[in-house]
Amino acid sequence: MCSLSHSWDGFQQCLFDVPEEAFPDGLTRLHGQFMWLLEVVPVRQFVDSPWRLGRGRRQKDRRALLCAFLAKAWFNFPTTVALRDRLLVDRTLRQLCGWEQRREVPSEATFSRAYAAFARSKVGDELHAALVAAHASKLLFWHISRDSTPIPARERPQAPDPVPAATVTPPPPKRQRGRPRKGEEPPAPPPTPLQQQYAAADQTAQQLAALPRACDWGCKKNAEGKKVSWKGYKLHVDTGDDGLPLLAVTTSASLHDSQPAIPMARTTAQRVTSLYDLMDSAYDAELIKQTSYDLQHVPIIAQNPRQGPKLPLEPDRAERFKKRSGAERFNSLLKDCHGGRTVRVRGATKAHAHLMYGVLAIFVRVLAGWPDG
Repeated sequence: MCSLSHSWDGFQQCLFDVPEEAFPDGLTRLHGQFMWLLEVVPVRQFVDSPWRLGRGRRQKDRRALLCAFLAKAWFNFPTTVALRDRLLVDRTLRQLCGWEQRREVPSEATFSRAYAAFARSKVGDELHAALVAAHASKLLFWHISRDSTPIPARERPQAPDPVPAATVTPPPPKRQRGRPRKGEEPPAPPPTPLQQQYAAADQTAQQLAALPRACDWGCKKNAEGKKVSWKGYKLHVDTGDDGLPLLAVTTSASLHDSQPAIPMARTTAQRVTSLYDLMDSAYDAELIKQTSYDLQHVPIIAQNPRQGPKLPLEPDRAERFKKRSGAERFNSLLKDCHGGRTVRVRGATKAHAHLMYGVLAIFVRVLAGWPDG
Protein backbone atom coordinates (compact mmCIF):
# COMPACT_ATOMS: atom_id res chain seq x y z
CA MET A 1 0.00 0.00 0.00
CA CYS A 2 1.13 3.53 -0.63
CA SER A 3 2.30 5.15 2.57
CA LEU A 4 -0.48 6.81 4.51
CA SER A 5 2.03 9.30 5.88
CA HIS A 6 2.39 10.69 2.34
CA SER A 7 -1.32 11.55 2.33
CA TRP A 8 -1.03 12.99 5.82
CA ASP A 9 1.84 15.27 4.78
CA GLY A 10 -0.32 16.58 1.95
CA PHE A 11 -2.96 18.12 4.16
CA GLN A 12 -0.77 18.71 7.23
CA GLN A 13 0.67 21.73 5.41
CA CYS A 14 -2.84 23.25 5.37
CA LEU A 15 -3.17 23.22 9.14
CA PHE A 16 -3.24 26.71 10.53
CA ASP A 17 -0.71 27.91 13.08
CA VAL A 18 -2.63 28.70 16.24
CA PRO A 19 -1.02 31.26 18.55
CA GLU A 20 -0.72 30.23 22.17
CA GLU A 21 -2.67 33.27 23.34
CA ALA A 22 -5.76 31.92 21.52
CA PHE A 23 -6.05 29.23 24.20
CA PRO A 24 -5.28 30.79 27.61
CA ASP A 25 -5.70 27.42 29.34
CA GLY A 26 -3.19 25.73 27.04
CA LEU A 27 -3.38 22.79 24.64
CA THR A 28 -2.84 19.23 25.83
CA ARG A 29 -1.81 16.44 23.49
CA LEU A 30 -5.42 15.28 23.13
CA HIS A 31 -6.58 18.83 22.51
CA GLY A 32 -3.98 19.29 19.78
CA GLN A 33 -4.89 16.02 18.12
CA PHE A 34 -8.59 16.88 18.29
CA MET A 35 -7.86 20.24 16.65
CA TRP A 36 -6.21 18.38 13.79
CA LEU A 37 -9.19 16.03 13.58
CA LEU A 38 -11.50 19.00 13.11
CA GLU A 39 -9.21 20.31 10.40
CA VAL A 40 -9.31 17.00 8.50
CA VAL A 41 -13.00 16.10 8.84
CA PRO A 42 -14.98 18.32 6.40
CA VAL A 43 -17.66 19.43 8.86
CA ARG A 44 -18.41 22.67 7.04
CA GLN A 45 -19.23 20.87 3.79
CA PHE A 46 -22.03 18.80 5.31
CA VAL A 47 -23.50 20.95 8.09
CA ASP A 48 -25.10 24.33 7.49
CA SER A 49 -24.35 27.39 9.57
CA PRO A 50 -26.93 28.77 12.04
CA TRP A 51 -30.04 30.20 10.49
CA ARG A 52 -33.15 32.03 11.56
CA LEU A 53 -36.56 31.13 10.11
CA GLY A 54 -38.98 34.00 10.61
CA ARG A 55 -39.44 35.10 14.19
CA GLY A 56 -38.18 33.37 17.26
CA ARG A 57 -34.86 32.26 18.63
CA ARG A 58 -31.92 31.63 16.38
CA GLN A 59 -31.05 27.98 15.83
CA LYS A 60 -28.03 26.70 17.72
CA ASP A 61 -24.84 26.29 15.72
CA ARG A 62 -25.09 22.81 14.21
CA ARG A 63 -21.43 22.84 13.24
CA ALA A 64 -20.39 23.36 16.85
CA LEU A 65 -22.75 20.60 17.95
CA LEU A 66 -21.31 18.16 15.43
CA CYS A 67 -17.79 19.06 16.58
CA ALA A 68 -18.92 18.33 20.13
CA PHE A 69 -20.14 14.87 19.15
CA LEU A 70 -16.78 14.22 17.49
CA ALA A 71 -15.18 15.30 20.77
CA LYS A 72 -17.39 12.83 22.59
CA ALA A 73 -15.93 10.01 20.49
CA TRP A 74 -12.36 11.33 20.58
CA PHE A 75 -12.23 11.83 24.36
CA ASN A 76 -14.38 8.70 24.95
CA PHE A 77 -17.07 10.40 27.03
CA PRO A 78 -19.66 7.77 27.97
CA THR A 79 -22.74 10.01 27.74
CA THR A 80 -23.84 13.33 26.29
CA VAL A 81 -24.31 14.61 29.85
CA ALA A 82 -20.63 13.90 30.53
CA LEU A 83 -19.73 15.68 27.29
CA ARG A 84 -21.71 18.78 28.24
CA ASP A 85 -20.27 18.83 31.75
CA ARG A 86 -16.76 18.71 30.29
CA LEU A 87 -17.55 21.54 27.89
CA LEU A 88 -18.67 23.71 30.80
CA VAL A 89 -15.34 23.33 32.63
CA ASP A 90 -12.86 22.75 29.78
CA ARG A 91 -12.40 26.12 28.15
CA THR A 92 -9.98 24.84 25.50
CA LEU A 93 -12.33 22.10 24.34
CA ARG A 94 -15.22 24.55 24.32
CA GLN A 95 -13.27 26.93 22.10
CA LEU A 96 -12.26 24.14 19.72
CA CYS A 97 -15.90 23.18 19.28
CA GLY A 98 -16.93 26.78 18.60
CA TRP A 99 -18.25 28.26 21.88
CA GLU A 100 -16.42 31.01 23.71
CA GLN A 101 -18.59 31.39 26.80
CA ARG A 102 -20.13 28.84 29.14
CA ARG A 103 -23.57 30.27 28.53
CA GLU A 104 -23.26 29.47 24.82
CA VAL A 105 -23.14 25.70 25.45
CA PRO A 106 -26.60 24.32 24.55
CA SER A 107 -28.84 22.45 26.92
CA GLU A 108 -29.11 18.68 27.12
CA ALA A 109 -32.39 18.78 25.19
CA THR A 110 -30.72 20.68 22.33
CA PHE A 111 -27.91 18.16 22.23
CA SER A 112 -30.47 15.35 22.07
CA ARG A 113 -32.45 16.94 19.23
CA ALA A 114 -29.30 17.67 17.23
CA TYR A 115 -28.05 14.13 17.76
CA ALA A 116 -31.30 12.68 16.42
CA ALA A 117 -31.20 15.01 13.40
CA PHE A 118 -27.61 14.04 12.58
CA ALA A 119 -28.48 10.35 12.92
CA ARG A 120 -31.46 10.62 10.55
CA SER A 121 -29.44 12.52 7.94
CA LYS A 122 -26.56 9.98 8.17
CA VAL A 123 -24.02 12.75 8.33
CA GLY A 124 -21.49 10.37 9.89
CA ASP A 125 -21.60 8.09 6.84
CA GLU A 126 -21.30 11.08 4.50
CA LEU A 127 -18.27 12.43 6.37
CA HIS A 128 -16.62 9.01 6.35
CA ALA A 129 -17.22 8.53 2.62
CA ALA A 130 -15.76 11.99 1.98
CA LEU A 131 -12.64 11.15 4.02
CA VAL A 132 -12.14 7.88 2.14
CA ALA A 133 -12.57 9.64 -1.21
CA ALA A 134 -10.14 12.42 -0.26
CA HIS A 135 -7.37 10.44 1.43
CA ALA A 136 -7.67 6.77 0.42
CA SER A 137 -9.25 6.52 -3.03
CA LYS A 138 -5.92 7.08 -4.84
CA LEU A 139 -3.97 4.62 -2.69
CA LEU A 140 -3.33 0.97 -3.48
CA PHE A 141 -4.28 -1.27 -0.57
CA TRP A 142 -2.68 -4.67 -0.52
CA HIS A 143 -5.17 -6.16 1.92
CA ILE A 144 -8.80 -5.54 2.89
CA SER A 145 -9.72 -7.23 6.17
CA ARG A 146 -13.43 -7.90 6.68
CA ASP A 147 -14.63 -8.61 10.21
CA SER A 148 -17.42 -7.89 12.68
CA THR A 149 -17.46 -7.01 16.37
CA PRO A 150 -20.24 -7.23 18.98
CA ILE A 151 -21.76 -3.93 20.13
CA PRO A 152 -23.66 -4.28 23.43
CA ALA A 153 -26.57 -1.89 23.89
CA ARG A 154 -28.87 -0.93 26.74
CA GLU A 155 -32.28 -1.38 25.20
CA ARG A 156 -34.95 -3.98 24.93
CA PRO A 157 -34.59 -6.47 22.06
CA GLN A 158 -37.12 -5.88 19.32
CA ALA A 159 -39.10 -8.34 17.27
CA PRO A 160 -38.17 -8.41 13.57
CA ASP A 161 -40.07 -6.02 11.36
CA PRO A 162 -43.07 -7.67 9.67
CA VAL A 163 -42.66 -8.31 5.97
CA PRO A 164 -45.24 -6.39 3.86
CA ALA A 165 -47.92 -8.66 2.44
CA ALA A 166 -47.18 -7.48 -1.10
CA THR A 167 -43.58 -8.73 -0.87
CA VAL A 168 -44.28 -12.11 0.69
CA THR A 169 -43.35 -14.93 -1.67
CA PRO A 170 -45.92 -17.74 -1.63
CA PRO A 171 -44.44 -21.00 -0.35
CA PRO A 172 -43.69 -23.64 -2.97
CA PRO A 173 -46.25 -26.44 -3.28
CA LYS A 174 -45.51 -29.42 -1.10
CA ARG A 175 -44.53 -32.56 -2.94
CA GLN A 176 -45.26 -36.05 -1.84
CA ARG A 177 -42.79 -37.77 0.39
CA GLY A 178 -40.48 -40.36 -1.05
CA ARG A 179 -38.84 -40.85 -4.37
CA PRO A 180 -40.14 -38.73 -7.28
CA ARG A 181 -41.92 -40.54 -10.07
CA LYS A 182 -40.17 -41.46 -13.25
CA GLY A 183 -39.72 -38.36 -15.40
CA GLU A 184 -40.78 -36.01 -12.58
CA GLU A 185 -38.30 -33.32 -11.58
CA PRO A 186 -38.32 -32.17 -7.94
CA PRO A 187 -38.93 -28.40 -7.48
CA ALA A 188 -35.81 -26.28 -7.17
CA PRO A 189 -35.12 -24.92 -3.68
CA PRO A 190 -35.62 -21.16 -3.20
CA PRO A 191 -32.46 -19.05 -3.64
CA THR A 192 -30.44 -18.32 -0.53
CA PRO A 193 -29.70 -14.72 0.56
CA LEU A 194 -26.15 -15.02 -0.77
CA GLN A 195 -27.44 -16.23 -4.14
CA GLN A 196 -29.86 -13.31 -4.33
CA GLN A 197 -27.12 -10.82 -3.48
CA TYR A 198 -24.68 -12.30 -5.97
CA ALA A 199 -27.24 -12.26 -8.78
CA ALA A 200 -28.19 -8.59 -8.22
CA ALA A 201 -24.81 -6.93 -8.62
CA ASP A 202 -26.41 -3.57 -9.48
CA GLN A 203 -28.41 -3.35 -6.24
CA THR A 204 -25.59 -3.09 -3.72
CA ALA A 205 -26.98 -0.04 -1.90
CA GLN A 206 -30.43 -1.60 -1.64
CA GLN A 207 -28.94 -4.81 -0.27
CA LEU A 208 -27.09 -2.96 2.47
CA ALA A 209 -30.21 -0.97 3.34
CA ALA A 210 -32.30 -4.16 3.54
CA LEU A 211 -30.12 -5.79 6.21
CA PRO A 212 -31.86 -6.24 9.58
CA ARG A 213 -30.86 -3.57 12.08
CA ALA A 214 -33.15 -4.02 15.08
CA CYS A 215 -31.62 -4.66 18.48
CA ASP A 216 -31.64 -8.36 19.37
CA TRP A 217 -29.50 -11.11 20.85
CA GLY A 218 -26.34 -12.32 19.15
CA CYS A 219 -23.96 -15.22 19.74
CA LYS A 220 -20.51 -15.98 18.34
CA LYS A 221 -17.24 -17.64 19.25
CA ASN A 222 -14.47 -15.48 20.66
CA ALA A 223 -10.76 -15.83 20.02
CA GLU A 224 -10.55 -18.65 22.58
CA GLY A 225 -13.26 -20.62 20.79
CA LYS A 226 -15.87 -20.08 23.52
CA LYS A 227 -19.39 -18.93 22.75
CA VAL A 228 -20.35 -15.49 24.00
CA SER A 229 -23.74 -13.80 23.72
CA TRP A 230 -24.74 -10.15 23.93
CA LYS A 231 -27.75 -7.92 23.46
CA GLY A 232 -27.44 -5.13 20.96
CA TYR A 233 -25.89 -4.82 17.52
CA LYS A 234 -23.01 -5.96 15.35
CA LEU A 235 -20.61 -3.65 13.51
CA HIS A 236 -19.23 -4.98 10.22
CA VAL A 237 -16.10 -3.15 9.05
CA ASP A 238 -13.78 -3.30 6.05
CA THR A 239 -10.33 -2.13 7.10
CA GLY A 240 -7.33 -1.51 4.91
CA ASP A 241 -3.69 -1.89 5.75
CA ASP A 242 -2.78 -0.52 9.20
CA GLY A 243 -6.42 -0.78 10.27
CA LEU A 244 -7.76 2.18 8.26
CA PRO A 245 -11.60 1.87 8.26
CA LEU A 246 -13.02 2.06 4.73
CA LEU A 247 -16.63 0.94 5.25
CA ALA A 248 -18.77 0.37 8.35
CA VAL A 249 -22.25 -1.20 8.53
CA THR A 250 -24.34 -1.71 11.68
CA THR A 251 -26.77 -4.64 11.77
CA SER A 252 -28.70 -6.73 14.25
CA ALA A 253 -26.57 -8.82 16.56
CA SER A 254 -28.11 -12.05 15.30
CA LEU A 255 -27.14 -11.49 11.65
CA HIS A 256 -24.48 -13.91 10.45
CA ASP A 257 -21.18 -12.35 9.42
CA SER A 258 -21.45 -13.68 5.87
CA GLN A 259 -24.74 -11.92 5.02
CA PRO A 260 -23.32 -8.39 4.42
CA ALA A 261 -20.08 -9.67 2.88
CA ILE A 262 -21.02 -9.51 -0.82
CA PRO A 263 -22.51 -5.97 -0.87
CA MET A 264 -19.73 -4.72 1.40
CA ALA A 265 -17.05 -6.14 -0.91
CA ARG A 266 -18.62 -4.42 -3.93
CA THR A 267 -19.05 -1.11 -2.10
CA THR A 268 -15.47 -1.07 -0.83
CA ALA A 269 -14.22 -1.92 -4.34
CA GLN A 270 -16.00 1.20 -5.60
CA ARG A 271 -14.19 3.33 -3.01
CA VAL A 272 -10.61 2.01 -3.11
CA THR A 273 -8.32 -0.29 -5.10
CA SER A 274 -7.09 -3.43 -3.36
CA LEU A 275 -5.59 -6.83 -4.13
CA TYR A 276 -6.39 -9.31 -1.34
CA ASP A 277 -9.53 -9.96 0.75
CA LEU A 278 -8.81 -11.38 4.20
CA MET A 279 -11.67 -13.03 6.12
CA ASP A 280 -12.10 -15.57 8.90
CA SER A 281 -13.94 -18.89 8.68
CA ALA A 282 -17.39 -17.27 9.05
CA TYR A 283 -17.04 -16.04 5.45
CA ASP A 284 -16.09 -19.41 3.97
CA ALA A 285 -18.68 -19.57 1.18
CA GLU A 286 -18.20 -20.15 -2.54
CA LEU A 287 -20.23 -17.11 -3.60
CA ILE A 288 -18.18 -14.81 -1.34
CA LYS A 289 -14.98 -16.17 -2.88
CA GLN A 290 -16.42 -15.79 -6.38
CA THR A 291 -17.34 -12.18 -5.63
CA SER A 292 -13.70 -11.48 -4.74
CA TYR A 293 -12.57 -13.10 -7.98
CA ASP A 294 -15.11 -11.05 -9.95
CA LEU A 295 -13.62 -7.89 -8.39
CA GLN A 296 -10.11 -9.00 -9.50
CA HIS A 297 -9.16 -9.74 -5.88
CA VAL A 298 -7.56 -12.79 -4.29
CA PRO A 299 -9.66 -14.14 -1.38
CA ILE A 300 -7.77 -15.57 1.59
CA ILE A 301 -10.39 -17.11 3.88
CA ALA A 302 -9.86 -19.47 6.80
CA GLN A 303 -11.57 -22.80 6.29
CA ASN A 304 -14.83 -23.37 8.14
CA PRO A 305 -14.80 -26.56 10.26
CA ARG A 306 -18.07 -27.59 8.61
CA GLN A 307 -16.26 -27.88 5.28
CA GLY A 308 -14.33 -30.95 6.43
CA PRO A 309 -10.85 -31.46 7.90
CA LYS A 310 -9.07 -28.15 8.32
CA LEU A 311 -6.37 -27.63 5.72
CA PRO A 312 -3.54 -25.18 6.42
CA LEU A 313 -3.13 -22.18 4.19
CA GLU A 314 -0.24 -22.05 1.78
CA PRO A 315 2.85 -20.42 3.34
CA ASP A 316 2.58 -17.18 1.36
CA ARG A 317 -1.15 -16.86 2.04
CA ALA A 318 -0.68 -17.72 5.70
CA GLU A 319 1.82 -14.86 5.95
CA ARG A 320 -0.60 -12.43 4.32
CA PHE A 321 -3.44 -13.65 6.56
CA LYS A 322 -1.53 -12.22 9.54
CA LYS A 323 -2.40 -8.75 8.23
CA ARG A 324 -5.90 -9.29 9.64
CA SER A 325 -4.45 -7.98 12.88
CA GLY A 326 -5.38 -4.54 11.55
CA ALA A 327 -9.06 -5.42 11.92
CA GLU A 328 -8.47 -6.59 15.49
CA ARG A 329 -6.62 -3.38 16.23
CA PHE A 330 -9.53 -1.36 14.89
CA ASN A 331 -12.01 -3.26 17.08
CA SER A 332 -9.82 -2.71 20.12
CA LEU A 333 -9.44 1.01 19.44
CA LEU A 334 -13.16 1.48 18.91
CA LYS A 335 -14.12 -0.24 22.14
CA ASP A 336 -11.34 0.97 24.40
CA CYS A 337 -10.81 4.53 23.20
CA HIS A 338 -13.68 5.77 21.02
CA GLY A 339 -17.07 4.77 22.40
CA GLY A 340 -17.58 1.20 21.22
CA ARG A 341 -18.47 0.05 24.74
CA THR A 342 -20.64 3.02 25.68
CA VAL A 343 -23.66 2.90 23.38
CA ARG A 344 -26.26 4.61 25.57
CA VAL A 345 -28.69 5.67 22.83
CA ARG A 346 -31.65 3.64 21.68
CA GLY A 347 -32.50 2.60 18.16
CA ALA A 348 -30.37 1.32 15.31
CA THR A 349 -30.12 4.72 13.62
CA LYS A 350 -28.74 6.47 16.70
CA ALA A 351 -26.49 3.56 17.62
CA HIS A 352 -24.95 3.59 14.14
CA ALA A 353 -24.39 7.36 14.36
CA HIS A 354 -22.63 6.89 17.71
CA LEU A 355 -20.33 4.27 16.20
CA MET A 356 -19.60 6.33 13.08
CA TYR A 357 -18.18 9.17 15.20
CA GLY A 358 -15.73 6.62 16.59
CA VAL A 359 -14.95 5.38 13.07
CA LEU A 360 -14.13 8.96 12.02
CA ALA A 361 -11.82 9.37 15.01
CA ILE A 362 -9.97 6.13 14.20
CA PHE A 363 -9.67 7.08 10.52
CA VAL A 364 -7.84 10.30 11.42
CA ARG A 365 -5.76 8.53 14.08
CA VAL A 366 -4.53 5.87 11.63
CA LEU A 367 -4.06 8.39 8.83
CA ALA A 368 -1.90 10.56 11.05
CA GLY A 369 0.05 7.64 12.45
CA TRP A 370 -0.71 8.48 16.06
CA PRO A 371 0.01 5.65 18.53
CA ASP A 372 -2.87 3.52 19.74
CA GLY A 373 -4.57 4.47 22.97
